[in-house]
Amino acid sequence: MGLKLHGSALSTCTARVATAIYEKGQEFELVPVNLVTGEHKQPGFLAKNPFGQIPALEDGDLTLFESRAIASYVAEKYKDSGCDLIRHNNLKEAAFVKVWSEVESQTFHPVISAIVHQYLILPLLGQQTDQAVIDANLEKLKKILDVYESRLKNSKYLAGDFFSLADLNHFPYIFYFMRSPWTSVVNDRPHVKAWWEDISSRSSFKKVAEGMALGQK
Repeated sequence: MGLKLHGSALSTCTARVATAIYEKGQEFELVPVNLVTGEHKQPGFLAKNPFGQIPALEDGDLTLFESRAIASYVAEKYKDSGCDLIRHNNLKEAAFVKVWSEVESQTFHPVISAIVHQYLILPLLGQQTDQAVIDANLEKLKKILDVYESRLKNSKYLAGDFFSLADLNHFPYIFYFMRSPWTSVVNDRPHVKAWWEDISSRSSFKKVAEGMALGQK
């Protein structure tokens, strides 16, 4: 039985897992979950994720939720295939992967997701954007990316001179952010811009981005 990913092509969290699977050269079945009808809150899906959030991954008799945990599982299970996303043969490098993965989840994600939510999601739900929330988080994002700019002056990728989960986890939200009016926040920082152009050109990202972009037309 192959991998089954329950989610939506438009979902940032689903995209994170799909990218990791493609990086490892694996195939999977995307099982659509209809968020509009509330399928993710129904018993069938709650049996896979009791919090009622996408995605969920089925791998034989194993079911997992939480996208970063799933991506890490995929990276570990298929560690000998494709790109080594966790640097499992180098303790020091692996430690930096963990550090910058934590930065993404705890520092970067709350800020950029708030901007994307206000700018893209709320209008789709018929709700009004709060520009004050966007402005406040843009200022926070600038400070975060100043730290990234400094880091990326000294290494090609966040954890070192190698692509890893630390970089991959950033992809979905930056993808949507770069369709906002505030792309200069990335583009005005040359090392951040170069990093983004590098990681977004990977074939794994391109496959996933196709599905994300379709929903924006």
